[in-house]
Amino acid sequence: MINQIIRLKNALFSYNLWIMKKNAPLAFRVSSELKKNLQRIADREARSTSQICELLLTIGVDSYEKEGARYLQRVLNNAKEV
Repeated sequence: MINQIIRLKNALFSYNLWIMKKNAPLAFRVSSELKKNLQRIADREARSTSQICELLLTIGVDSYEKEGARYLQRVLNNAKEV
C-alpha cells in the first residue's frame, strides 16, 4: 500500500489533470470499502476524491495502452493472490 501511495505521489507530477478539458461526466458504483480508501487517499493528498479517481483512472488507462491486455491480466492475477 505504501509503494502504491508513493507511486501516486510521483504520478501527480507527471499527470497534469488540472489543465485537461473536462466535459464528459462519468458515474459508476463502487464498494463502500473502495470509496473509503479513495476518500482516505484524497484527504492524505489534500485533493478531492474526484481528482484522485481521475488520476488513478488515467494511470490505469495509460498502463493499459502501453501493455494492452497483459496489464489487465497482471492486475487480475495480483488481485487473486491477495
